[in-house]
Amino acid sequence: MANTASAQKRIRSNARKGKRNQIRKSRVRSAVRAARESLKTPAEAKQAVMAAVSELDRAAEAGVIHRNNAARRKGRLMKKLAALEAKK
Repeated sequence: MANTASAQKRIRSNARKGKRNQIRKSRVRSAVRAARESLKTPAEAKQAVMAAVSELDRAAEAGVIHRNNAARRKGRLMKKLAALEAKK
């Protein structure tokens, strides 16, 4: 257990921020999953991929995930989208 008031406050603060980060990560995972699912049905694929890209950018901006991690995931999604559009 923390001894000083500042250490106790830091524990509370970290818990709050951790909960917020968990929500952001969950949003990212849901958006990426939805984008991957939509790649099977080309009709709404581009919109879902753009929504996932937006969520990834927000998470990277907030520092929830590393910017290179976001860039890698975006690149993979965009590559799959481009392949899907090339098939048309």
